[in-house]
Amino acid sequence: MKQVTAAVLEKGGRILLARRKPGAALAGKWEFPGGKLEPGETPQVCLRRELAEEFGVDTEIGAFVCSSVFEYKHAKIELLVYRARHVAGDFKPVDHDQLAWVTLADLDKYDLSSADIPVIAALRAAGC
Repeated sequence: MKQVTAAVLEKGGRILLARRKPGAALAGKWEFPGGKLEPGETPQVCLRRELAEEFGVDTEIGAFVCSSVFEYKHAKIELLVYRARHVAGDFKPVDHDQLAWVTLADLDKYDLSSADIPVIAALRAAGC
């Protein structure tokens, strides 16, 4: 099972979602951005690296939110979700074709990848 990180990155009361670009696995699906853990990385180091690589931004990784396990056709993953704070840089998507800053109430209006869907319930349960 692959471990993958994801960020709940909030700004102005909204949460960042990113849509996977055509040709990518799960193309067209929205997700909380992040990426695969490399050997020897902690989830926090991985998430900060992935956000820098995918968007060109520096972040501070905060508290653990939840984990979600899902088996896609191409892989079984464990999604490790953390809060993140934008520190510096302008968001320039590399692996995504669209970004959206979404309220917690509007998260269900997006076609999220299956592993990301349980994150909404965790955020609502935490009163975010």
